[in-house]
Amino acid sequence: MEKIKVLFICHGNICRSTMSQCVFQDMVNKRGLSDHFHIDSAATSREEIGNPPHYGTVRKLKEVGIPVLSHRARQMTKADYGEYDYLIGMDSANIRNMNRILGGDPEAKVQKLLDFTERKGDIADPWYTGNFDLTYRDVSEGCKGLLHFLEEREEELKNW
Repeated sequence: MEKIKVLFICHGNICRSTMSQCVFQDMVNKRGLSDHFHIDSAATSREEIGNPPHYGTVRKLKEVGIPVLSHRARQMTKADYGEYDYLIGMDSANIRNMNRILGGDPEAKVQKLLDFTERKGDIADPWYTGNFDLTYRDVSEGCKGLLHFLEEREEELKNW
């Protein structure tokens, strides 16, 4: 069975995208669906390449009991488009930069995480806001919406 491949993307790959990766992986694991997914995260910039998740992300995930995955920031590449089924950005600037890196989105794989919720929009970058609680709320809501969308769309999950 082919795995569903999801790549979460933000500016630096140390705050929002790593939080999304950990939250979504935890949701998938708790539903017994981990064999059906490959989940990762990346950055649109080169600024944080090689760095671990931000301490604010780590603190928030630990506070809510979500395991922090071992991860080092990396920049997304054009090749990721062929590798992943869903490329999920956190805000409009991420989407613009993702499309620039990818050279377009002919298969409509690029979406914003909050587009999977009733409350469309951008997830604020806690690097600037310092508000990891708000970021976690938005990420958690977006990940729930994404998983619901995938369960509705992906036939193998319906039969699981």
